[in-house]
Amino acid sequence: MSKKEALLKAAENKVRLGGYSNFSFRELASEVGIKSASVHYHFPTKADLGAELAHQYTNAFLNALGTPSELKANGKNPIDVYTQLFRSALVTDRKMCLCGLLGAESDSLPDKVRLEVKRFFNQNLEWLTEAHRANGEQQPKHAAIHTVSLLEGAMMISKTLDDNSYFELATQPA
Repeated sequence: MSKKEALLKAAENKVRLGGYSNFSFRELASEVGIKSASVHYHFPTKADLGAELAHQYTNAFLNALGTPSELKANGKNPIDVYTQLFRSALVTDRKMCLCGLLGAESDSLPDKVRLEVKRFFNQNLEWLTEAHRANGEQQPKHAAIHTVSLLEGAMMISKTLDDNSYFELATQPA
């Protein structure tokens, strides 16, 4: 892992546990074992780091999903696969969705970070719209908004109450 990748990983862990203000370049440098000035070599500003972090998170999240049509062709429900990524973040990683956390702070984020968080949600809504359409949903855009809202909210409630059963209850079929 390169120093840049190590910095991004360390920053992601901190943000997913406490938001954008939960890290400093000095803390990241110490964790990665480099000088604070070296962090600036890779990321001139905290906004640059935050934007790159959200960008990579979005790409990794969508790449982990694949496409709804591929999932359907393999006999999988794309919405179940999507839900499982959130479940894994909550239950296995014990963390919030990075862009969900940043989205809650969007009014106080630098513009370049806010744009990347918007990109996450726009691309997720597009993916979910396609997934709901593939599942035969009559109102796929509405269903997409419902799905991402439900999962982000269920994750937040479960983390706040320190009880994953709320996520499980929220994601069970009615």
